[in-house]
Amino acid sequence: MIPHAPPRPVLSPLQVSQLPDALRDLLAADYGLLVLFGVFVLEGAMLLYVVPSELVVPGALALLGGSVETAILVVGVAVAGATVGQFALFTVAKRAGRERLLRSRWFRISDDALDRFEGWFDRWGPVVVPVSNTLLFTRGMVTVPAGLAGMDDRRFVLLSALGTLSFESILAALYLWFGTVL
Repeated sequence: MIPHAPPRPVLSPLQVSQLPDALRDLLAADYGLLVLFGVFVLEGAMLLYVVPSELVVPGALALLGGSVETAILVVGVAVAGATVGQFALFTVAKRAGRERLLRSRWFRISDDALDRFEGWFDRWGPVVVPVSNTLLFTRGMVTVPAGLAGMDDRRFVLLSALGTLSFESILAALYLWFGTVL
């Protein structure tokens, strides 16, 4: 007789346990939304290397509560923070220039990758800003080419926020939907 294996637990694709302990503790604290804002400023400026940005909104919802009202608040904080961070990076790119950015230790995009995203911006123009902000693995990557091209500040902020709103809303909706299904 073959022994029966214990039933495997149903695992959510976006698990809070994947967040670093320190970030989990800060988000669960009374000032969690302020911490979330700071995390998204870093994410928008492409300085968040400790946790995939795709886990932050679902993790925050798991810690703060998975209601629609909480999701709206968390997405709003995420959009505001990421837009501030992306605008800071956009401004640095606009003022510092390509070569100076590539020489910076904190700027972790290769010359080839930057060439590729500059090509996207040259080909598609400003519309690629919200599109790239909505896609996995390309979030924020067109921020630097937009700054280097001298895009209008207000237009960049609007398009950046729109793309981030789309991306984070999708993540929050998936979390809410899977939370009720699983």
